Amino acid sequence: MGLTVSSTAARPSQAETSAPLKIESEAKLTQFNRLIQDLLKGNMNRNTFRPWEITLLLDIEACALATGNRREVLRRYQKAVQRNYDRGETSLLRLSEYLENLKNKRKAS
Repeated sequence: MGLTVSSTAARPSQAETSAPLKIESEAKLTQFNRLIQDLLKGNMNRNTFRPWEITLLLDIEACALATGNRREVLRRYQKAVQRNYDRGETSLLRLSEYLENLKNKRKAS
């Protein structure tokens, strides 16, 4: 399932796509959860996105998740972001980082 992303904001630069995404407030976490829920439902009914949302959507698309387990991976990713926020983490975990962490944990065990 490919994503088509358009925005009224400028496309994020390379520096923006590799820089940490800051969680300034609980409101941003709520916006993140809404974005993931829209992806899980498969109905993206909006056409404007914040620059950090575009960065996340591009990262998710770049991960090329298999269709069969996409929903479960996104759910687990969403829970991991929530856990990080609850622990006081100030940067938003990207899906690629989450998947890399899982891979490293599997290698270690």
